[in-house]
Parts: sequence; structure tokens; C-alpha cells
Amino acid sequence: MDHLIEDLIKLAFAEDIGDGDHTTLCSIPETAMGKSQLIIKEEGILAGVEMAKHIFLSFDPELIITVFIQDGAKVKKGDIAFTVKGKVRSLLQTERLVLNVMQRMSGIATTTRHYVKALEGTKTRVLDTRKTTPGMRMLEKEAVKIGGGVNHRIGLFDMILLKDNHVDFAGGIENAITRAQNYLKEKDKKLKIEIEVRNFDELEEALRVGGIDRIMLDNFNIEDTKEAVRRIAGRYETESSGGITYDTLRDYAECGVDYISVGALTHSVKSLDMSLKAC
Repeated sequence: MDHLIEDLIKLAFAEDIGDGDHTTLCSIPETAMGKSQLIIKEEGILAGVEMAKHIFLSFDPELIITVFIQDGAKVKKGDIAFTVKGKVRSLLQTERLVLNVMQRMSGIATTTRHYVKALEGTKTRVLDTRKTTPGMRMLEKEAVKIGGGVNHRIGLFDMILLKDNHVDFAGGIENAITRAQNYLKEKDKKLKIEIEVRNFDELEEALRVGGIDRIMLDNFNIEDTKEAVRRIAGRYETESSGGITYDTLRDYAECGVDYISVGALTHSVKSLDMSLKAC
């Protein structure tokens, strides 16, 4: 998936610089050299350092980056994550893209770590979803991992997830599962199959049909989740999804589910405040 990162960087620079950073070009001599430092402005989990290095060096291979704090570390206001030195024009033209990426990734990692800590002492892991910023999915999912979470499928290509609309359009749970099984056999593909169920009737049908890897319990309340986990009894992985907030996260985990998927890890996080300043 490295080509997606390369494409994102090219698009981001094209979007920002266009036919030239005329502010920098008119005010900074081509030969001017300088140094900047990334300053953390609030407590959180740092993410995006490796991506920042990639951005800097893609733009100007002669830039020199010295890293003091690695991805995944807890940071606080005033910490210096890294310095970068080289042509001032390069520092100025890469500044905003590096900050946009690192602030977003660090915000996701910080939020994820918050959820992960709430699950300590249980077997449940927190999953991300496909509710990501178009074009930035690989970075946002990497930030989830940095924060201690687990990636669900990356896209539509690496897992079969039969959701409610698939089930309804296919004509029911059994049709959806058997068609998925037949498709994988015909295409000689080895992909996991997950089925979403909305009630106990659908759950029982999924258990009867079998041949799946995980069952997603969609919008089940706490008591129903406990009962569903009891019925599944370790035969398949279990995932709770839909309407689960930070405040109810622990309650669902204590039902014994293997995973809880949380769209909020990526779709509504606050970016971590930081700045890239001359030093």
C-alpha cells in the first residue's frame, strides 16, 4: 500500500503549493539554511513521526531530521519531538503538511489509547472502522495501531463483512453466507467472513449455517450481548458494534466480546496541538 502514501503526498503538495509557494519564494533566498523543531503543545500520544520523515525527504532528500521522541510515546506540553534542518524554503513548504498529518494522527492515537486503557483487565480489543478521511485511511489506521488499537479490515478487499444491507439485498443471512463461501471457493481466495446480525433470530441462523469467522452483534444492548456471547460460546469471534460510547465501552467488554468497533476513533477526533517553529 506504499503507493497510496506516495500518491497522498504528491496530491497534498500539489494542493498546497500549486504553481509555487510565492510567499516563500519572494522572501527567502534560495541558499538560506535553517532549522525547525516540532513543539508539543498539549498532552497526548505522539504519532506520525515516521510519516513526517517520509514527507520531508520526499520533498527534499537533503533535509536532516533528528528524532527525540518516537511514535507511540506519551508527550506533554513543551516536549520537542524532533528537529529538521536544511534549506529554509524546504522547511517552510513542508511545514503545513507535516503538521496536518501529525496533528491528525496524534489525535487518533491519543483517543485510541484512551479507549484501550478503559479495556484494561478484559480480553476485549478496540477496533477501528472504515469511517476514515478519504485518502488518509492508511495513516489513520496506522495511528490506531500506534495508540494500541487493532485494525479492522483496511478496505473492501481484505475481508468479507456481510452487513445489514448485504443481508437484506441477498435475501437473508443464509443466502449471504453461502454466496460468500461459494465466491471464495470459485475465486480461490482466502478471506475471513464476518456476518452482522441484528437480533437473536439472525444470530441463530448464522450459527446454523456456520462456515464464518466472526459474528458482529449490531446494536445489541448489554443483556442481549451477554446472552449472544453465551450462545456463540467460543465457536466464532465476536464483535460488538453500533451505539457504543466510551461510557458504555467497559460494560460491553465485560460481556466477553472479543472486539468492540468504534467509529469515533477516526471520524470525530480532536487533533493534538503542536507547532513547527524555527529554532
